[in-house]
Amino acid sequence: MEDRGSYGQFCPVAMASEILCSRWTVLVLREMLCGTTRFNELRRGVPRMSPALLSKRLKELERAGVVVAAPGERGVIEYRLSPAGEDLRPIVLGFGFWGQRWVESQLSLKNLDPSLLMWDMRRNLNPKPLPPRRCTIQFQYPELPENRRNWWLVVDGGVVDLCGVDPGFEVDLTVTGSLRSMTSVWMGLATIRQEVEAGRLELLGDVGLARSMQQWLGLSVFAAETRRVG
Repeated sequence: MEDRGSYGQFCPVAMASEILCSRWTVLVLREMLCGTTRFNELRRGVPRMSPALLSKRLKELERAGVVVAAPGERGVIEYRLSPAGEDLRPIVLGFGFWGQRWVESQLSLKNLDPSLLMWDMRRNLNPKPLPPRRCTIQFQYPELPENRRNWWLVVDGGVVDLCGVDPGFEVDLTVTGSLRSMTSVWMGLATIRQEVEAGRLELLGDVGLARSMQQWLGLSVFAAETRRVG
């Protein structure tokens, strides 16, 4: 009986697809290519993926020789890409560049997730334009339920932390606007200035932080890709 997971073709495309084309696999690889190594951090990058399915996909990638699992600091298991996994970097990024180039922006903006957006912002934020002191930036999305409305990025000594509950530090800058507006900026579909002038974003607090936000925020790795129309 033919394996339901196999295409039954002796073809490199078919064989690669059997490993990479199962649901969520490419997104797990995306997170690992961004430097994520621990299970709980991987979950933050794919928040709608169940822990059981994530565990299953990681084991599948281990068996395929794409991922290596080994005890890391304090004995916590860390997942790292093998040379075969690293070789997938241009392929996975290629998916993203193609999507940014060809998928209609209004369709992509229907699938908004504050935890994923903030997690992505946390790892791409550039601390160099910020003052050398600790800086706390609060993001407010008024249209969301109260438990998902407020997020804090704390930058201290070049280290960026994301908090979903108030960390208790004095807030230097508050950014208020819709999740759609902030996602548009993050994906390079709009600028901070455009959204502020249109009244879709409001920046309150440290004037220097507000003025330099476009520089320190950083953008999605795919934001620079020019959108095309088919």
